[in-house]
Amino acid sequence: MSTSLSSPLVSAQWLADHLGADDLVVVDASVVSFTQPNGKPGSLSGHEQYIAEGHIPGALFADLIEEFSDPEGAYPFTRPGAERFAAAAGALGIGPHSTVVVYDTALGQWASRLWWLLRAFGHDGAAVLDGGLTAWRAGGHPVELGHVEPVAAAFEARERPEVWADKSDVERIVAGEEAAALVCAVPPKEFTGETPSRGRAGVIPGSRSLPAGRLVEREARTALPDDELRELFAPILDAPRIVAYCNGGIAAAAAALQLVRLGETEVAIYDGSLNEWAADPQAPLVTAGAFA
Repeated sequence: MSTSLSSPLVSAQWLADHLGADDLVVVDASVVSFTQPNGKPGSLSGHEQYIAEGHIPGALFADLIEEFSDPEGAYPFTRPGAERFAAAAGALGIGPHSTVVVYDTALGQWASRLWWLLRAFGHDGAAVLDGGLTAWRAGGHPVELGHVEPVAAAFEARERPEVWADKSDVERIVAGEEAAALVCAVPPKEFTGETPSRGRAGVIPGSRSLPAGRLVEREARTALPDDELRELFAPILDAPRIVAYCNGGIAAAAAALQLVRLGETEVAIYDGSLNEWAADPQAPLVTAGAFA
């Protein structure tokens, strides 16, 4: 039974048909979002949810908060270095010949983040489960409770720096010194500054709003049809490079995944995103009036 992938998205039925294959590693990458007492958004590991509420049979759990981020990073979810990522991926049983299918219990942004990290460290045999656990359950497929212990493998990280953008890259784009499109994946009201999630409201000048939530069917949580996605992305598809960002590089990964699906090859994620950009009082931000 072949588990070769032809797309960065696989359906629940595809996964059901291939579940149990020797080279298949299924990973739950869920993170639970909540509102802190100060009204700001926060994140918790989805491991307890994975154990108590159920997961795809045999699925392993990936902790994006601790294991697959840099604990020394200046901002939450800063990408890990190659050595740390290789250790975390290997501990999950991901080897050089593994086919990895990642899912989450949200809109796919967490799964997309781990997919992007795998891609960034040289592993092309990975995909996101379209619709995540929602689609799996809707298809009548079984779930199981409890923790699944992985069997460690050897993962060798091969860095692809071109799939990331840093603050200096974005500064050149804003200044017109580099030809590229900026895609902002935060919710619409954050984009306009109506509901800021930080002290300085607004987004990077020249950005186009493409919220991660608009890229999927809200109920099914599966990706929009390709023609609808192309229409949403149409204004930027001719750009020589596309840089996606959000608050911390998570929702941006959902947009980046869909761009890759549509055949775009020059796509990068600004890992620091608005967490880094807005922390610099000299970095320009624009709000609602700029998009009227």
